[in-house]
Amino acid sequence: MFDRLLSVKFEQLATPRLVIDSQLVRRNLEALQQYAQQHNLLVRPHAKTHKSLRVAQEQLNVGSRGLSVAKVGEAEVLSQECDDLLIAYPAIDASRCDRIAQLAKKINLRVTVDSQEGVDALANAAKLHGTTIGILVDQDVGFHRTGISSADGVVELAKFVVNKPGAIRLDGIFFYPGHITAPPDQQQDALQRIDVQLQRTLKRCQETGIEINVVSGGSTPTAFQSHLITCQTEIRPGTYVFNDMNTVRGGFCSIDQCAAVVIATVVSTAVAGKVVVDAGTKALSSDRNWIIPDSGFGHVIEYPEAKIVRLSEEHGEIDISNSPSRPRLGERVAIIPNHICLCINLHDTVSWLDGAGKSERIPVDCRGMIH
Repeated sequence: MFDRLLSVKFEQLATPRLVIDSQLVRRNLEALQQYAQQHNLLVRPHAKTHKSLRVAQEQLNVGSRGLSVAKVGEAEVLSQECDDLLIAYPAIDASRCDRIAQLAKKINLRVTVDSQEGVDALANAAKLHGTTIGILVDQDVGFHRTGISSADGVVELAKFVVNKPGAIRLDGIFFYPGHITAPPDQQQDALQRIDVQLQRTLKRCQETGIEINVVSGGSTPTAFQSHLITCQTEIRPGTYVFNDMNTVRGGFCSIDQCAAVVIATVVSTAVAGKVVVDAGTKALSSDRNWIIPDSGFGHVIEYPEAKIVRLSEEHGEIDISNSPSRPRLGERVAIIPNHICLCINLHDTVSWLDGAGKSERIPVDCRGMIH
């Protein structure tokens, strides 16, 4: 199932090298788009996973409504391909709000807020630049990171936005079900509880005369159960585009839906029961698997019984004591990372494997954009 990806190992590529199979990417995108169409949902993928103009173009070509981003820098770059962006992150400081207001001159731009201070900051910047910024009020539905927990609190902030003269526009409600990490067939009750919360908020908005056009939610673990939150209009999964060992071990995808691997070279076999590859934290990240933390720092495709037990900056130490065979010195192996979002951000470029099996080096356009 990984024949195309593994064939790249035989090219003269420097390692460690992140390789992405465009056919698997396309398959993942089309599967979600078909599901969304069946349930009358729009797809607004979170580009923090891929940070790539090429992949953004693929998502839009398949039918995505627009894109979500975390930081303004990502929005500025991806606006080259997409004219409908959601910044799913609080904007408070003047510098960030100023850049948002300037970008809103060129594209349809929405921002999530959970405070009156955030609304004021965006409104002041938009007024200064003569632009309009769409607002989604962030409701906390259980992840407890950002957002207003009560329906009344959401309505109060929505009224605050509506009563601001010009510059900003209330478009709807934002939520993130990040606390739901149970297997898909065990998510129904939790998702239906979120639906009840949101329906209560929407009813209160209606009673207050507040119009809500967008209810934006979703995550990769809940992506294909999104219809259970009946009031949402769009979903924002990110990891689904590539998948990783987190989504595999969580039961949210099969291993043959993983479209990205890190090709690494065995650089040492000197220590008994172990081999060392040239992919460490600077290639794979130091994230443990959040479903099975002791499963190692990724999955070696050719040696599934092996375990990546320790990473330093440039070294990946693989315990092969339970493996019936061992890699030879100089051999290349393919590793599925635990957390692909962090892994992507560690690489300047990736090798993009096209439909004909040819590899093209493409940039990670938004790499390192933390502002």
